[in-house]
Order: sequence, then structure tokens, then C-alpha cells
Amino acid sequence: MSAQIKKVVLAYSGGLDTSVILKWLRQTYDCEVVTFTADLGQGEEIEPARAKAEMLGVKEIFIEDLREEFVRDFVFPMFRANALYEGVYLLGTSIARPLISKRQIEIARAVGADAVAHGATGKGNDQVRFELSYYALNPDIKVIAPWREWDLNSRTKLIRFAEEHQIPIPRDKRGEAPFSVDANLLHISAEGKALEDPWEEAGEYVYSRTVAPEDAPDKPRYVEIDFEKGDPVAVDGERLSPAALLTRLNELGGANGIGRLDLVENRFVGMKSRGIYETPGGTVLIAAHRGIESITLDRGAMHLKDELMPRYAELIYFGFWFSPEREMLQALIDKSQENVTGTVRLKLYKGSVSVVGRKSPQSLYSLDHVTFEEDTVYDQRDAAGFIKLNALRLRLLNRQRG
Repeated sequence: MSAQIKKVVLAYSGGLDTSVILKWLRQTYDCEVVTFTADLGQGEEIEPARAKAEMLGVKEIFIEDLREEFVRDFVFPMFRANALYEGVYLLGTSIARPLISKRQIEIARAVGADAVAHGATGKGNDQVRFELSYYALNPDIKVIAPWREWDLNSRTKLIRFAEEHQIPIPRDKRGEAPFSVDANLLHISAEGKALEDPWEEAGEYVYSRTVAPEDAPDKPRYVEIDFEKGDPVAVDGERLSPAALLTRLNELGGANGIGRLDLVENRFVGMKSRGIYETPGGTVLIAAHRGIESITLDRGAMHLKDELMPRYAELIYFGFWFSPEREMLQALIDKSQENVTGTVRLKLYKGSVSVVGRKSPQSLYSLDHVTFEEDTVYDQRDAAGFIKLNALRLRLLNRQRG
């Protein structure tokens, strides 16, 4: 088996797991390992990953700032759909995986690697997301998933392996970690260990991007977000790049206790899992986007989008970003956003975000038609025939039942 792999590109964080994987790949496959570390806005310094890889003897090291591409080409298209998995989850982890996979495949092509590897476990969704993306982009690529192959199936065994091979072990990784964390510019998640009992409330120590709602300011914070063709482009009148805009909304949402979610979700592999998510900027953004759609989208278009959204969200959660059906749905969604332009005013207060104003040069809202005062554009008598035609089948059904 080892002779089949000559060069592998590893998705490398610099942490204990992927550092052990790096050494294990060399031992098991006798191959050259190239590391790839992506900065997706996880909020921690990633350059130490370079030093760690160099210390472990890696000669080809890729460290890339992908924050703008992440928000522009993955987060924003998803938010045009108002995507929520199982009605509440904003897909922060799910949407990051296709970009990491895409760059891994591109790097593999550039350096002549014949395989890629990831550190996702055999119990989770990420293994599926990574590998479906790999195969969609390169059907002939070889994929190595160490957690499905090796016998290092406990934290104790990982640490023992690291000590035997002089791999530095972060101080906080000795012993059982309280929970596992995944982070990027859209969200931060925590799961496992101390959070595995769904009856037990998560402690305040779990949260890092939001203040507790009860500790948030007693005065509301108002914010205005400008949209162009469905994408946010400015906050309080200041035009910002995609990553900078999401960063600003994270700051505003987090300071006001917005974006916390305690969820028991259905994993693609079949089990239920409990996760704690913080998505402050995304929670503000989805409320704002629905606010601007409310005055710019036709009823039929809006309702069709809402019917398709669960399917679209499921495709992302399951790992089918690069599938033809997701791309078909994206084309429909993007078509719907052509006139979704304008400004939304929101009120942020102690964990809640409310739309309190919206305006657009493309607005379909007609005061002349909805006013309770006298008007000359709507004949209320027309409603009688409208109602009778819609009631016809109900009347016939009732008579038949007799």
C-alpha cells in the first residue's frame, strides 16, 4: 500500500492531531508530505504551523490567507439562499470544507502530488465533505483518512506516539480536552466531552465570540446594512470588503450577545450530535437579508426560495457543494437576487436582532395599495370574485360530502 503513494498534500493545522498524522503518513506510506494551512479567519495565529512543519522536516509548505475568497465565494452565495440546516444552523463548519478541499486539489496538481489527506474522524461529517469535494474536483485523486486506518484511537495513544517521535505537544492537549473546537470567520463551534450530555447546559466558559445576553449593553445598538444584488456591501454607510464586513458584524453581534445556538443535529453519517455554535455576524446578516428581500422579492419568488432552502442547506451540510444540483439551485437563487438592493436598519439588543427599517430603489411595497386611507388604485369589490373562485372547490367538496 505504501508504494502506491509518492506525494500527499495534508490539510495541516499545526495541532497535535495533524502533526501526528504528518509523521504517520511518512511511516506508513513512505511518501513525501506537503502541508497546506488555510487562514479562514479562525482568530488565531497560523504562522506557527509553518515553524512546526519545518521542524518536522516538511520542505513544501503552503500557508494561505483565504478569508476574502471564503466570504465572497462561499459564505455570501450561501446567505443569498438564507440557508439554515434543520431550521437553525448557519452551516459555519460545512461551508468552509469545500474551499479547503479546492485549494488542496489545486496544490496537489501544482506540486505533482498523487494523494491528499485530512484529519477528520470516521464518526463525523467532515470526512464526507472533504472527500466528496476531492473526488468532484479530481476523480482520480487518492484520499488518505488516517482516523479510519490507524490504531491511534484515543488521546492517550496520540500523545504517546507524539512523545515517541519528538512531536511537540501543546500543554493544554495533555489529558482529555474539555471539548473540541472548530473556528473560521463565520462561526466557532464546540462539541464533545463536557458537552456530550444534551440535558446539561453549556457553561459560560464554552463561549468566546459573544458576551452573555444578560451581560450585553442595556442600550440597543442600531446598525444599517446596504445590499447590492443580494450581497451586503456596507455597514453604517462604510463600504467594506466581504471579509471586513463580516468581521465588523461579528464585532457588533458579539458585543450584544447575538448568535448563540445550542443544537442537537442529525449528522449525515446517521447519529445525532450536540454542538454549541456562535455565529454573531451571520445571525445579524441573515436577518438583514430577509429584511431587504421582504420588500424587493415577488411573493412567488420568495416562497419558492423558501421551499428550496432546506434542500440547498442539506446539500451543503452533507458535503455536496460541488454537485450539479447545488449549482442548479445556486443559479436559481442568484437569479432571484437581481433586484435585492437597498438598506436595512436593525436593532441589536441583549441577544436579539430585529429588523426595524428597510428601503430600496427596487421596492415592491406600494403604500397606495396598502393604505387604510382612501385610495384610487384598488377596488375592494374585486376581492369578492377572487374569494368565490378560490372557494369554488371547497364548496363543491362540501356539497359532495353532503
